[in-house]
Amino acid sequence: MVLALTVCGIVVALVLAGLFFFGLRRRLIQRSGGTFDCSLRWDVAEKPDTGGKGWSYGVARYNGDRIEWYRVFSYAYRPRRTLERAQIEVAGRRLPEGEEELALLSDAVVLACTHRGTRLELAMSEDALTGFLAWLEAAPPGQRVNVA
Repeated sequence: MVLALTVCGIVVALVLAGLFFFGLRRRLIQRSGGTFDCSLRWDVAEKPDTGGKGWSYGVARYNGDRIEWYRVFSYAYRPRRTLERAQIEVAGRRLPEGEEELALLSDAVVLACTHRGTRLELAMSEDALTGFLAWLEAAPPGQRVNVA
């Protein structure tokens, strides 16, 4: 009986520690500011699947001429993907369709892009999208930015 209670206590402590570190990591990422919730689907086919598969929920952070994207459900402190402003080409935008509506946040807008020849989709709120497009268009003189 004592052993079972001890094991349960250890399991509860580990779960609470894991949740604490998730929250601490997110606070450290957001500490420098310029972050927004952003789901990502990498290496998308020509005609995207609206079944909701392939989306990863994350947090994106502006860092100079780059966007650093972090998975939410990860303990890694380094970004999972880094997108350079000069290499991002926006192909279009759309609203989530089909089961995508369940996989993404409720107010999400899907932005189809290419980065270094790789097709990807970003899903973010309308406000975050406005900021993202303004950031893309605010590139320093001489940099090529393609926004559709």
